[in-house]
Amino acid sequence: MWRRVVYHPEVNYALRQTLVLCLPVFLFWLLGDLPTGFLLSLVPACCSIGGLDTPHKHFFKRLAIGGALFVTSSVLLQFLLLWSVPLPLCMLILTLLFGVTAEISPLYGRLMPAALVTAIFTLSMAGNLPVWRVAMLFVIGTVWYGLFIHLWFRLWQEQPMRESLSLLYRQLAYYFDEKYSLLTQHTDPEKALPPLLLRQQKVMDIITQLYQQIYMIPNLKHPRHRRFIQAFQVALDLQEHVTVSLHLPDEVQKLVEQSQAEAVIRHNAKMISHRLQVLADDILYHRRPQPFNMDNELSALEKIARQHPDNPVGTFCYYHFCRISRLLRRQKPLYNRTLMPIQSHLSFLQAIKNYCSLKSAAFRNAARLGITLAAGAGIGLTLNLPKPYWILMTIMVVSQNGYNATRIRIQHRSLGTMIGILAGAAILHLYYSQNLMLTMMLVLTFCSYLIVRKNYGIAVIGFTITALYTLQIIANSGMNYLLPRLIDTVIGCMLAFASSLWLWPQWQSALLRKNAHNALETYQQHLRQIFNMTNDVAELAYTRMEVNQAHNTLFTALNQAMQEPGFNTRYLADMRLWVTHSQFLVEHLNAMTTIARDQYVLVPALAQEYLNACEILIQTCQQRLEYDGPSGDPGILPIMESEDQDEREETSMEKHIERIMAHLTTMHTISSLAWPQRPHHGMWLKRRLREEG
Repeated sequence: MWRRVVYHPEVNYALRQTLVLCLPVFLFWLLGDLPTGFLLSLVPACCSIGGLDTPHKHFFKRLAIGGALFVTSSVLLQFLLLWSVPLPLCMLILTLLFGVTAEISPLYGRLMPAALVTAIFTLSMAGNLPVWRVAMLFVIGTVWYGLFIHLWFRLWQEQPMRESLSLLYRQLAYYFDEKYSLLTQHTDPEKALPPLLLRQQKVMDIITQLYQQIYMIPNLKHPRHRRFIQAFQVALDLQEHVTVSLHLPDEVQKLVEQSQAEAVIRHNAKMISHRLQVLADDILYHRRPQPFNMDNELSALEKIARQHPDNPVGTFCYYHFCRISRLLRRQKPLYNRTLMPIQSHLSFLQAIKNYCSLKSAAFRNAARLGITLAAGAGIGLTLNLPKPYWILMTIMVVSQNGYNATRIRIQHRSLGTMIGILAGAAILHLYYSQNLMLTMMLVLTFCSYLIVRKNYGIAVIGFTITALYTLQIIANSGMNYLLPRLIDTVIGCMLAFASSLWLWPQWQSALLRKNAHNALETYQQHLRQIFNMTNDVAELAYTRMEVNQAHNTLFTALNQAMQEPGFNTRYLADMRLWVTHSQFLVEHLNAMTTIARDQYVLVPALAQEYLNACEILIQTCQQRLEYDGPSGDPGILPIMESEDQDEREETSMEKHIERIMAHLTTMHTISSLAWPQRPHHGMWLKRRLREEG
């Protein structure tokens, strides 16, 4: 029981965040200097925003860089204010200065918002504390945070990776269960496929996160780390077999009517899904897996496959269920593979060179955020607020990558702040003793961190009450900040929303055809690997993962585009159908990868013929996405007609290839129909796809 409490992801995270914040407060409370303890507790918030709580092979190096940036941001802001530089200009300068970190790598890019939050905290202390003392607070706070996190991850070995691996196995279980629980309802892709697409997106997001975590491990050869890598490779094999295509609705219906296949397949799927969830718990709670066997269930499925040899569904399910059962029983990957390489970060000089360009996404993001912060500081000065730090803090907290994420965060932040202020006003009227107030703050902090990753809006209520308590203890003026804080929150949310709409918006809708073009390119590369008679198993696994990740990027962009305002819904409906066929194509590629690895069944001449046909179809689709012309453009090559087949029976590989060619033909038709419905503004006015980069 204690394992489920201590190792639970939310409990473990809440306990860690509460201790790292509250221990400095407790220490300075014993020393009789409670305000300093509260000021010191602000630094861990900056470190968390900057990603300094991420286990990394260069953990202390990143900690030193982060601490140096915090001190630089704090000292620079104070000196700029002493030199009578206007606050809006100060915020713009700092944002553009630290924005170069995002050009180095995404992980280093998290240091920019952390440095800006440091500057905002410094703004609240400027004039009340000496410059050197504020800088020392950030130095001491960063050192404390680094030592605590290092010790925490020594005690809780590889907890972040355990949580991610456990979540991956659990999402695979949900995906598998949902896929085969609706076995007879796959006749309508518009209804059956969207839930599976969402499951597939979550699986691929976790796989990408695990790749990043693995490459941050300092010693991959350590036995404990090798076990994690092996469990991850097993999950990659499971993902390959779970996501293979079963889009044969007529054959499924025929088999169900002729036998008890539906009950047998569902029972096998339920057993596999349950085993995956058990393994997820075993990984998370440090338990050894129990023996597993499902030979009796598989024998019933094998019997159905033998009784109906003309129906491919029984054989298909038996083959892939056997492979999944073997993986779950042995807990070893089916074959050796090398993991995908992670993109290395740029050197500092190269990052500066790339950053000094209007085409740089990091520069545009920094400029957007800098202008928004400058506008917030200007509004604060107009309203006679000498230190509008809460407006600036709200902008930093609610600004996200993308319109929809920012909109949702604004809703949660504003509603949570409003409810928290009302609750805090009622509680502050009761005038608790200081010790009781500190105890309540401790409980509220723990409860807020317990739910913050799943219910941000509710957690904001607790954080707001805690902030009011802090002001009440430090300055005995918590009641005076109720209305100003609410107004500042509303102003900050409005500015962040306006910037997401009008300042270099990152519309995913404008990137749809580029992502579709990239996905087709990865499909073509993987087909070349499959039809290569001397294919390398590791390279085949690498390109298969690229295929799945490219489709996931396209699907994510489509989901975000459907939430963006003022977009052509008819075009999005057509692109949704395009992505649906892309998903079927990816599932067929997953199945073909397994066949190509186990037994290659095509002679070289036939393989080359199929490869040429697929490449022609892919290239026509790419040309239709790239060229801004009418549907009947003479530059587009006609689709190849299939030749008469011999009397021989088609192999499984050939059936998958023909379905892929059918999906590509449909995708080309959809592209031709969708193009006239495209928007006629912004990046869509450009004629050539290559100009979008």
